[in-house]
Amino acid sequence: MHGYGTNTSGLGETRSLRELAREHALLPLRIFLGVTFIYAAVDKLTDSAFFRASGSGSVGEMMHAVRNSSAIPALVDLSLKNPGAFGYAIAFGELAVGIGTLIGLWARLAALGGALISLSLWLTVSWQADPYYFGNDLAYLMAWLPLVLAGAASFSVDAFFASRRRRIR
Repeated sequence: MHGYGTNTSGLGETRSLRELAREHALLPLRIFLGVTFIYAAVDKLTDSAFFRASGSGSVGEMMHAVRNSSAIPALVDLSLKNPGAFGYAIAFGELAVGIGTLIGLWARLAALGGALISLSLWLTVSWQADPYYFGNDLAYLMAWLPLVLAGAASFSVDAFFASRRRRIR
């Protein structure tokens, strides 16, 4: 390691900038997805119209509008049985996923939750986007996959607990 390293372990180990960049590569993605999902949840939770079965800006109206163009109309029908409960489930799911991702708590599970939310929204709400890449839910689904695979290696509650387990052994 040639002068660009930084001592991170306190044991004389020096790592290059390349190694540090590799270790922290997913951090910007975690921050973006975490903040975005928290914002989406808070946006829903502070809009009383969203949880209604009908009316402008309601989850019920949105589901009725996409029902015939979705890839899985039965999933939309399920949401229409109780649009308010479905709206709360999405909002609290987004909040849990966003917080878990941002702080890195059960990061893979949080990312899987984010991927499943994005997948369900892609197959229902944005399925009719033409061309397909205009639908943002597909891009979010793909953004979650590296976090599902890798978790939160740095600046996370998971990493803190992992380092504690290593020290105890």
